[in-house]
Amino acid sequence: MLIGDVARRSGVSTRMLRHYDALGLVRPTGRTVGGYREYSDEDVRRIFHVESLRSLGLSLKQVARALEDPAFTPSELVSDLIRWAEDRLEREQELLRRLRTVDASAPTGWQDVLRIVELLQGLDSTSAARRQQAVLTRPEGVPVPAELLAGAVLSESDPNVAGALRWALARSGGDGMAALAAGLRSDDVDVRRRAVRAITEMPEAPGTTPVLADALGDRDPTVRRHAALALGRRGVTAAVPTLVAMVVEGSYDVDAAEVLGTLSRDPGSRHPGSRDRITTALADELASPTADSATRIRLTQALVELPGTDAQEVLRQLTHDEDRAVALVASALLGALEERSSDEPSPGARSAD
Repeated sequence: MLIGDVARRSGVSTRMLRHYDALGLVRPTGRTVGGYREYSDEDVRRIFHVESLRSLGLSLKQVARALEDPAFTPSELVSDLIRWAEDRLEREQELLRRLRTVDASAPTGWQDVLRIVELLQGLDSTSAARRQQAVLTRPEGVPVPAELLAGAVLSESDPNVAGALRWALARSGGDGMAALAAGLRSDDVDVRRRAVRAITEMPEAPGTTPVLADALGDRDPTVRRHAALALGRRGVTAAVPTLVAMVVEGSYDVDAAEVLGTLSRDPGSRHPGSRDRITTALADELASPTADSATRIRLTQALVELPGTDAQEVLRQLTHDEDRAVALVASALLGALEERSSDEPSPGARSAD
């Protein structure tokens, strides 16, 4: 079979067939009287073998090795192909991510495109200092997709760079909540912690509270605590059990006590009974047989943050507590509260002219 017939039937161009011949991959078995290449059936089968290996991504050099080297193992070839394919896909995914990021920024000119690309390159740097600089030196007025910043927050392990990214995300004016909410569903606990911290520093927006409320059920205590503090500051009483637990555990207990005090001062029309609920929860923990002296002192200090007579009555009872340290703390705090109350003008009092 002449070269033209082989090319027509196999789909391999005559130019490529000549190239295979020159490389020694597929040399025609014979020649015609006129010197033209003449391929046998075995030659044609070898052509298809070469084409099959090339379709897997092998170079012609690798194809030659696979065909000629008796020691060459198929498993080794397949493993190499898998690795090369994965690397290629990773590079293409990264390119796609960059293109989408640039497109999402709605660039008005090439300068905007270049600035976004520059930021992407800075965030991909192995140097934490350069990543931080890329965030903090961003020119004013240059739009940066919130999704880009949110994704960078979730993957950033350096605390200084992470702080800069959260700061930039909170001021981006964009909506990165979808990416952050997805981060809260990650199997990686570090990603969930980064996500909840970023959400707590974002301006309050529709959809934020339900996401944080779901985080109250996270299996990681750090995620639960950040969510509880943020929800409590936003007036959500569902955070009360976690906040009380934080006081008991001594983790961010001062912050938790302050937030409990804020919740107990909320208008009754919005959170009816929240003050009583918080006072009762703290009192129950004080009466727990498993509470040690340090825990009961923290609970006593938390009572001071609560307004109303009920909390003060619990403090009065604690001044006679069997634990001398608890009694002394309760007495000192109650005295400070009473002194502060005596200094405040009565509701009906008027200033003298």
